This record gives sequence, C-alpha cells and structure tokens, in this order.
Amino acid sequence: MSARPLSLQARLMAAVIGFVSLILVIVAIITSATLGTSLEQQLTERLGSYAASTTKWVANAEPAAALTGTQLAERALQGQRVPPGLLLAVFPPGQSGSGVTITASGQLPTLTSGDLFELTEALRTSRVATVSLPSGGSYLATVTQTTTGTIVVTGLSRSEVLGTLGSLFTVIALATLGGLLLLALTTALTISMGLRPLRAVAATATRVAGQPLDRGEVSITERVPDFEADPRTEVGRVGVALNTLLDHVDSSLAARQRNEERMRRFVADASHELRTPLASIRGYSELSLKALKQAQDPDLSAQTLESTTSAMERIQAQSLRMTRLVEDLLLLARLDEGRELQRSDVDLTQLAVEALTDAQPTALDHEWELEVPGDPVMLSGDAGRLHQVLANLLANARTHTPAGTTITLSLQTTADSTAVLRVHDDGPGIDPEVRDELFARFARGDASRARKTGGTGLGLAIAKAIVEGHGGTIRVDSAPGDTTFTVTLPLAAPEADRPAPAQ
Repeated sequence: MSARPLSLQARLMAAVIGFVSLILVIVAIITSATLGTSLEQQLTERLGSYAASTTKWVANAEPAAALTGTQLAERALQGQRVPPGLLLAVFPPGQSGSGVTITASGQLPTLTSGDLFELTEALRTSRVATVSLPSGGSYLATVTQTTTGTIVVTGLSRSEVLGTLGSLFTVIALATLGGLLLLALTTALTISMGLRPLRAVAATATRVAGQPLDRGEVSITERVPDFEADPRTEVGRVGVALNTLLDHVDSSLAARQRNEERMRRFVADASHELRTPLASIRGYSELSLKALKQAQDPDLSAQTLESTTSAMERIQAQSLRMTRLVEDLLLLARLDEGRELQRSDVDLTQLAVEALTDAQPTALDHEWELEVPGDPVMLSGDAGRLHQVLANLLANARTHTPAGTTITLSLQTTADSTAVLRVHDDGPGIDPEVRDELFARFARGDASRARKTGGTGLGLAIAKAIVEGHGGTIRVDSAPGDTTFTVTLPLAAPEADRPAPAQ
C-alpha cells in the first residue's frame, strides 16, 4: 500500500515547528556558549588569585617541610582557608612531585602519579590549561614558580561550571520541549481556523458536484457562507471566487434552460405550423385521386373536373404557405450564423419611401404618413433585407389594427451617427403579457390585436435578426392608441473617414 500523503495542515505544522525548533536550538547553543565562556572567565580570575596565594604558601612552607619530612603540598595548606575543589601540586627541584585536592568535607586526597603526569603534560606548553585527572574530576590549572625554583601547580575544580551548564541545558531542553508542545497546539488551532474557509469551499464544491446538472431544470443554490468568504483574506478570496463562479454557472444553466424551453416551444410551433398545410395537402390529394378515379363516369366528369381543379388549387396554396414557412426558418438559421447579408451602400430615405409606397395599396382603409429628411441617409447594409424589415413592420401594423388607423413611418438621424426608423400606429396597442415575447419565433399578439390574415409568427423575429445583423437594435413601446416600433442602425462612415482602397 502507498503511504497516505500528508494534509496541508500537517505540512504547515511540520514546517512551522521545524523552523521554530531550529531557532530555539540556535538560541540555546549561543546562550550556553556565552554563559560557559563567562563562567570559565570567572573561574580563571579566581584561579589567578588562588595561584598567587598558593605560591606564597608553598614558599613559606618549604623550610618546615624540609625539616619535618612532610609533603610540601600538605604542609603549605595547613592552617590556610582554602575552598573545596582546590588542587595543589608542587615539584621541588630535583625531587618527585606531590599534590593534594580539597574535597567538600575538607579532606586532602593525594594526587596519583597519573594525575601528576597529566598535569605536567597539560601545562608543558601552556600556562593555563583544562585537565581531566585519571582519579576523577576536571580542573582548570595554572603553573607558577617560587623563588627557590619549586614549580607550583594550582587548580580549581570545574564541577560547578559543568553543573551550571548541565542545569542550563536541562532547563533549555525542558523549556524548548514545552514551548514546542505549546507551539504545536497553537499552530494547529491557528492553521485549523485559517484553513476552515478552504474546508467550507471543498464542502460546497462537493455538494455542487453531487447535483444532476446535465438534465432537467437546474438551479445551484449552494454557496460558501459569507463569514467563510471574507475578501480581505487570501483564503477568503477563494470562497468569494467560488461563489462568483457558482453565480456564473447558475446563470448559464438558467440561460440553457430558457434556451431549451424556447427550442421545445419553437419545435412545437413549427410542427403545428407545418402540420396544417401538410394535412390540407394530404386531404386534397386524396380527394383529387378519388375524383380522377370517378372521371370515367361521363355523367360525373364535369363535376369531377371542377372538384379536382379546386383541390389542386388548395394543394398549391398550402404548398406555397409551407414553402414560405420553411424559407423563413432557413433565413433565420442563416442570420443566426451571421450569413445571408450582402452589404453595400444603402439610402434609408429612399428605402423608407419605397416600403411605404409598396404597403399603401394593401390597406386602402388605413391612413399612411411618411416623415423622412430631404437628404439621403446612407449606411452600409443589405438593401433587400432592410426593405424586408420595414415591410414586416408595416405589414404587422396594417394587419393588427382596425380600419381608419393612422400608420406613420419616420426616419431621423442623431448626433452619435445613428439612424432611427419608427413605425407608429394609433391602434388598440399590444397586450403587456405578450409584449416581452413579441420578437420570439412564432410569437403572435392575438390577445390584443385581431389578426385578419394568416401568418407564421416569424416576421418580427426575422426583422430582429436582420437589424441585429447590421449592428442595430429594435424595440417596441405600446399603450392603447400609441404603439411604436423603433429601429436604430449605425450610419456609414463619411467618405473622408473611410480607409483608402489598397493600391
């Protein structure tokens, strides 16, 4: 089995504790070295003071020791106030050396020959040296000489210094261990609180991942709580970013749902529109076949011929209706793909005059008015499709308004190089319930406008697609007695501003 990777929290804790441990070790080493140096310096100063005294004591004790035959070191220390841990070794000229140490109980153990040898070797090249005696103990020793040539070695035990350093190391180790334990607990709590927003982000993402987003009506309501998404912190900004992403995904899914519903409605409407002419074609074709079979009867031939002719006319009419519907659907599909527009210079003034002239004979019971500027209004666009836009808008106004309605087509320009076309009528208006869907495919305003002629419900959708293909907009404002379709189109650049053709 592979080892389980450490969590982010564990890695952060290990890094922090390791770094702090390194700092504490460095501080402990520096502190111990500094204190050890200070204690050794103090011991050296005390040793110098005692060395002067022991040298004098040895010089004074030499005559008496020679007369009594006692060891010179013991004789020199008799009657003197000496501290425990003092070492004294003497090497008279021409004689073997001797030495003693002072214990805490005041006894004077004699130095062995091995101790004396170690003292001699350590002080052979240095006046002051640290000596570890074979009999036990570590001493800081120095060498002096009396006027008679006797070599005097004075030493002070380093046990106090070593004990102090040992206690210091123990205290530092315990303090470091306790500090690390406290640091680990504090770090764990701090990191846990700091990473809590990330856990909230992960939990939110997990819940969202478990939702079925590939079908049906979808709405993502899961969000990182506001108190876990504080934009003032780095981790909190992750929660803010996830909430922003979820908002965007939620709106995208809602748009997808609307598009799917619109597509289903579009398919249903298209199927309904196509079913009617297809049913008529089938019925009249069956009637024609039946009539042709009956044509063999001389008495029924005239009646059969008339019936067949009528059926064929109906078939042709329904075929034309279905053809127009299919052509409109094809046009919308091509406009959605950015195709079907053939651009050239177009005079909107002339286009408006022609559109109104074509519309007037179709509704002589309406009042028609035209308001256009005297100068040409030029833009770059598809003249045929723009004419189709005006024709659809005028036909819409004519079809859904009663006799006597005044329909006005106006054209004007604005200061921001935009042409504004308006088709206004004083008819009954549009039902507010269908106004928002008026430019949708197969939309009709039957609720408020009596339709006199059949239609596919694609005229305004085509007009909207053409206008948007020219970079313009189309909208409707309607109230009883005041309905206006407004089309805005960007004007062509003046000749002086157009780029020169390539040579």
